[in-house]
Amino acid sequence: MPMYQVKSVCAGDTKVDLPTCMYKLPNIHAQQGNGCSPEHALQNGEVDPAVKALEARQDEIMRKLYELKAAVEGLAKTVTTPDADLDLTVSSSLSSQTLSSVAFQGTTDLDSLLGKDHGALRDIVINANPAQPPLTLLVLHSLLCQRYRVLSTVHVHSSVAGVPSQLLSCLGPRHEDSYARHLFQLGFTLIWKDVPKLQMKFSIQNMCPIEGEANVARFLFKLLAPYPSDPALATMVDSWVDTAFFQLAEGSAKEQAAVLRALNSALGRNPWLAGPEFSLADVACYCCVLQSGSASSAPANVQRWLKSCENLGHFSPAKAVLQ
Repeated sequence: MPMYQVKSVCAGDTKVDLPTCMYKLPNIHAQQGNGCSPEHALQNGEVDPAVKALEARQDEIMRKLYELKAAVEGLAKTVTTPDADLDLTVSSSLSSQTLSSVAFQGTTDLDSLLGKDHGALRDIVINANPAQPPLTLLVLHSLLCQRYRVLSTVHVHSSVAGVPSQLLSCLGPRHEDSYARHLFQLGFTLIWKDVPKLQMKFSIQNMCPIEGEANVARFLFKLLAPYPSDPALATMVDSWVDTAFFQLAEGSAKEQAAVLRALNSALGRNPWLAGPEFSLADVACYCCVLQSGSASSAPANVQRWLKSCENLGHFSPAKAVLQ
């Protein structure tokens, strides 16, 4: 017999409908007239806005992953070498013209000169000593920006300290799209480092480093224009380049005076050093004349030629570094 007895609160046998699923939602794929409310009906094969938002989010994630992959592949040229000890990223720039307003040309040329490279940015990495700024490379960088979409970055290595501000900004201001490496055709990375001689690295796997400002200048100029097909003219260009770096930049006062006389004589016959066309010889000799401090005392033909170079507009970065 039970201790307590309570009267039943439910009259008779009451049937309770137990749920067959945890949650019930209306069918959003049904057409109107099938018992689905109008707000959940999709007319004429429309895609649900939630699905559209999900697809857009997935596309954005894939775009960011692609940019990250390109950035890692580009940085591999520096971080996989002992030169990767970088303390500071200073600036990143694009040519002064916008991507949308200029029809760039030269992609085919880059593929033929540097090889087909899918996905990764072709990144040229240069180690330079701030005590000897490579003026020719600054001029060539300006010329490259006119022809290609160039992502330019300046770093400071831990082996140097107190780099002047004009060297930190020598490649121009930071560009707002510098994070999107896939928008660019060419990477130009300048690392200020305590090195005895300028070094350039392009492909760690397929190419040994190039040393010397003259040799690096030859490599970069070939991205702009091929060397003269005439052997005599090509030899003349190479001769002027070597004369500029070995006699104007590093020679004695007597050697510099002799080179200035030779320049004056050559420029009396032609507007440019290698004939009627502007060439690497003009870039190298202009920068070395400027660096040697003999521009103000140069002969008349050399003075006229210096002004002609400055009128091209690509030599201002070299002059800014020396100010």
